[in-house]
Amino acid sequence: MKRKALKAALPYTIPIAIGFLFLGMSYGFLMRSKGFSFIYPMLMSLFIFAGSMEFVTVNLLLSAFHPLYAFFLALMVNARHLFYGISMLSKYKGVGWKKLYLIYGMCDESFTVNCTVTPPSDVDRGWFMFFVTLLNHIYWVTGATLGALLGYVIQFDTKGIEFVMTALFIVMFINQWEEATEHRSALTGFGCSVLCLFIFGKESFLLPAMALMILCFTFYRKKDRGEETR
Repeated sequence: MKRKALKAALPYTIPIAIGFLFLGMSYGFLMRSKGFSFIYPMLMSLFIFAGSMEFVTVNLLLSAFHPLYAFFLALMVNARHLFYGISMLSKYKGVGWKKLYLIYGMCDESFTVNCTVTPPSDVDRGWFMFFVTLLNHIYWVTGATLGALLGYVIQFDTKGIEFVMTALFIVMFINQWEEATEHRSALTGFGCSVLCLFIFGKESFLLPAMALMILCFTFYRKKDRGEETR
């Protein structure tokens, strides 16, 4: 059962592996360029496992420690996982102890696969989602560790390397835009983000933007239901 689930999950994670190895190595290079041992990116990628937050944490480790600031920054950077979690409540029912790791290890890419892919009828759904999450976790830890180790022997200017996460999200947005036939959700998210960025500034716009998106999507849902009942 486990072997079938692993074989079914592996093909869906191979494209993610390429991206994670590259991004993870860039993160490892960045950490090494700031003077950290390879142990830091290896353990941070293992236990934090939040790519964008790990890039942000580099500066947190190099500045004065403000636990409350770090908490709210982590909340803002990863607030989107609140929405992921809500949408996965039904998916994670009945998977036993694996649910704990699925919650801990959920990232954008694992969410996309586990949310949209239906495993074959002879493959256990819980184990399929578990291996998707585990493989992606392994790719990220491996990339970060390799990047840090290579940082000992390869020296280059790492200025601007933090932009790789921004580039990743832009590519994901473009890909989903091309695949979708209806762009109301994407335009709503973009509009809410730009509006809140203008009002609250780049340091504080994320949570208000998320809240505004919820209000907009709730309105859309009620409107669509009203039209269906006519």
